[in-house]
Amino acid sequence: MTSAHLYAATRTPFGRFGGALAGVRPDDLASTALAGVLAKAPELDLDAIGEVFWGNANGAGEDNRNVGRMAVLLAGLPTSVPATTVNRLCGSSLDAAIMASRAIETGDAEVVVAGGVESMTRAPWVLPKPARGFPAGDMTAVSTTLGWRLVNARMPADWTISLGECNELLQEKFTISRERQDAFAARSHALASAAWAAGFYDGLVTQVEAVDLPRDESIREGTTAESLARLKTAFRPEGTITAGNASPLSDGASALLIGSASAAETIGLEPLARIAGRGVHALDPQDFGFAPVEAANQALGRAGISWSDVGAVELNEAFAVQSLACVDAWKIDPEIVNTKGGAIAIGHPLGASGGRILGTLAARLAESGEHWGVAAICIGVGQALAVVLENEAGR
Repeated sequence: MTSAHLYAATRTPFGRFGGALAGVRPDDLASTALAGVLAKAPELDLDAIGEVFWGNANGAGEDNRNVGRMAVLLAGLPTSVPATTVNRLCGSSLDAAIMASRAIETGDAEVVVAGGVESMTRAPWVLPKPARGFPAGDMTAVSTTLGWRLVNARMPADWTISLGECNELLQEKFTISRERQDAFAARSHALASAAWAAGFYDGLVTQVEAVDLPRDESIREGTTAESLARLKTAFRPEGTITAGNASPLSDGASALLIGSASAAETIGLEPLARIAGRGVHALDPQDFGFAPVEAANQALGRAGISWSDVGAVELNEAFAVQSLACVDAWKIDPEIVNTKGGAIAIGHPLGASGGRILGTLAARLAESGEHWGVAAICIGVGQALAVVLENEAGR
């Protein structure tokens, strides 16, 4: 088996719910990211792309009918380039990258694109289709933006509580204070703002045509733990989770160019990093926020390294509380986690976030010279994914 390498990464700026990207269809966001990552490899013959794997968590609106294939067509790629859409909720684009790496390793393809998209703003309301025509009673439209909808009555009630309540339970289990959560969230904003100001994201972001959004829309400069402490709790009157220490609803897309070691000449680039290990873990649905712990441990084991070797971690910040629970369980230095900001500040467009953290991780390794990094993401309904990257040029 050959090895799989990440050659290039990009994403759109992430827009807030109802914000600057609200007028942009998800398939157009997807094609923007897809074209953006391929623009980084101008020598690549597009006919050489063996497959496109594309993540998307919703699929109920304009992202229906295989949005990955729609992105290929809208981006002007040859119609001979096939594409599939992957749905593992928040982990969809990281799952797409994992599938892409497997396709490379098994020899099914030499060059593959992976990525993902989500427009949470444009997620539609849906009605259940009646078994018979003209029902006598009223029907309720259900939002598909986030969380459970049209729940099967056979599901245990403990499994179908809100994502916020799941994380309040996690807070109780691990006794992670509101103060720690707010401090973590403030750090996310400060680091994201500093990274943009320093130019870190300039080479990682593709702008969306005809949209004035130079950087991620949810970042708030000057956010402090003290200002966050004044926010009301969102899920329990005496709880700890607020709109300030959880990731916002967002819109955006990400894309990754993945290939074999021997594809460097075809692509016209040197690889950024090797995909060295992968992990997946599942547990009770209400405990989803803690699932990255074992997913990352698996990925490290498969890469043949331990946490003591890791110099950079990108952990998707669905909620501050679950991020802190994972960092505590790994017993790692918190200062190596999300040094360029995380989803609490940047945003969490579900299907795009895995691609964002993997691309950011590769850029961090290149900048710092660290040799090993981990990208991990929790997934609703009790799952998580993780990927280990090796910077082969690193120390």
